[in-house]
Amino acid sequence: MQAYAAVPTALNALPGLPQEFTGREDEIAKILSLLAPGSGAGAAVGSVAGLPGVGKTTLAHAVGHAALDEGWFTGVQMVNLRGYDPTPVPPENALEALLRALGVAADHIPPTLDEREGLYRSQLDTLAREGQRVLILADNASTSDQVRSLLPARHHAVLVTSRHTLPGLGARLINLHPLQPDAAVDLLHQRLEVADPDDRRVQDEPAAAEELAALCGYLPLALQIAAALLADDPDQPLSERVRMLTDAGSRLGGLDDGERNLRAVFDECLTRLTPQQTDLYRLLGLQPGPDISTPGAAALVGQPADKVAPLLRQLVQARLLIQNSRSRDRWYMHDLLRVHAQEHARNTMDRDRAPRRRYEQARARLTDYYVRHAEAADTHFRPPGGAVSPLFAEREQAMAWFDVERENLLATTHTHARTQTALDLGFALGRYLEWRRRLQDLLTVRAHALEACQALGDTGNEAGAWTNLGSALVKLERHDEAHEALQTSLNLYRETGDTTGQADAWNELGTALGELRRHDEAHEAHQTSLNLYRETGDTNGQAMAWNNLGSTLGELHRHDEAHEALQTALSLFEQTGDTHGQAAAWNNLGLAYRALEQLTEAIAAGERAVEILAQGENWEHVGEAWGELAATLTASGAEPSRARSAWEQSTMAYTRAGNDEAAAASRASAETPPPSP
Repeated sequence: MQAYAAVPTALNALPGLPQEFTGREDEIAKILSLLAPGSGAGAAVGSVAGLPGVGKTTLAHAVGHAALDEGWFTGVQMVNLRGYDPTPVPPENALEALLRALGVAADHIPPTLDEREGLYRSQLDTLAREGQRVLILADNASTSDQVRSLLPARHHAVLVTSRHTLPGLGARLINLHPLQPDAAVDLLHQRLEVADPDDRRVQDEPAAAEELAALCGYLPLALQIAAALLADDPDQPLSERVRMLTDAGSRLGGLDDGERNLRAVFDECLTRLTPQQTDLYRLLGLQPGPDISTPGAAALVGQPADKVAPLLRQLVQARLLIQNSRSRDRWYMHDLLRVHAQEHARNTMDRDRAPRRRYEQARARLTDYYVRHAEAADTHFRPPGGAVSPLFAEREQAMAWFDVERENLLATTHTHARTQTALDLGFALGRYLEWRRRLQDLLTVRAHALEACQALGDTGNEAGAWTNLGSALVKLERHDEAHEALQTSLNLYRETGDTTGQADAWNELGTALGELRRHDEAHEAHQTSLNLYRETGDTNGQAMAWNNLGSTLGELHRHDEAHEALQTALSLFEQTGDTHGQAAAWNNLGLAYRALEQLTEAIAAGERAVEILAQGENWEHVGEAWGELAATLTASGAEPSRARSAWEQSTMAYTRAGNDEAAAASRASAETPPPSP
């Protein structure tokens, strides 16, 4: 082979780092561990993959500088492969650029790919024999074929950046994620300080800075654009920029500084997709919630799950979608990509009648999927005796589905306000949200259901919606509003002659009156409810009314009558197989026994309530039962250690329920010394 000019020893082609570069210490350390001399037998090859705008190129430059500082390389050479441009750089052109950088004269570079690849490796071998080591930065690759010819056989190292994973390279993959919130705010601060050392807007408006960073999705490119716009308008408060991004029809419209346009960067990504992949990306913009399951995506597309899953994985490989690492059948988008997908979905629907009809059908399929499964899951939370949907094998499975889909179901309810969907979901979600003590969410869906009934003129369901709203208001301790809502419900049920509805309304009204300390009226309401449940033959309703009646009699200090009522409630709950009702009756019996100073029986009743509730996951009620048992044990004064343990169990249960106030009260009780005998 012909001998060419000597290779120069100064090979550093790295640009300097921007002063605002921050927050990538862990990633740099991880890549450096790969590039260190002696880290492997052959050439070290790493691949940095991430969504557009996440800072892959700048990270590669930072790694190059750090590796040079370590003395591991004689120099660094870069080649921009422009993999996502309309005309990506072919391998032979990339090799020509590197050969020139390695000191080969233009007229000595052979014409074919194979010849250039051979010469390239020969030049690298010459460097290796001279004790030199080169780091090649292959930036912005879109395929493995663009990079494969650039890989050295040994000694040297290659670091690739791409929006794709490039599995054909056999490289060590480093997934690059958006910045952490603190680092994102720091980037804003440093970029503004570079433009004007006296700029104190981040320090003066820390909350607005955090909100701005969040609106930028913690994405370095978006943050740099926002900072550039702020630097161009030094009098603009951060809060004003936040409002501009929040109020705009699309956040992407506010992330364009004239030179960099985030929407254009995202649009460019779609040019590399197949028509099927592009269509799925746009359809995912119809999803109202933060993520989607594989079955949900299948409903959206109208195809079997096994046909849709490969397309979802292809979008993951293109860094346009993220697969949940804990739940492998769930997928989500970065916030700004979701905004972009929503834009494309709207634009597609606005283009013509046919795509609009097709996308509306897709949205209807997804909505139907959520409503159908929510109604099926709800059957596992209803009182015993009714039909249970086979879509879920047991309550635990239904609960798990509700847990992962909760935010999507709430978003669907909000998106479809004043429609049948909001009504259906408002009724289907209630028992689950009450079980999980998501009380603000409960109030929201109950209000949506009522609003939908009124908008649709659905007088048949309106009374029930008022009852449900009143019940939610009671749980939120808004008792006057609850009383008003339940009176409205009762009046509507009277107008229609619905006896079962009246019984339900009287039962909830009695609870509201009790919370208002109007115990005589509460007693009358629960007695009326009991009489109506007897009239309709509703055994579980009677059990519930007896249980509430017993609690009210206790408040009226009629403890013997309370004990009798609660024993009746327990017997009826046992007849219907309602274990949750049994636990409530045992818990209230414990209170009645304690009031009657029958502490041995009170402790036994409390232990039975805890035993039953331990079989489920209603942590609020578990915490309440442990708390009542602890209070009884404390009152007995016999076993302080058991009382303290019960308070601790109550604290843990309330913590799991998210009731921090009740958890703190139980914790304080656990730490209080027992009374002197």
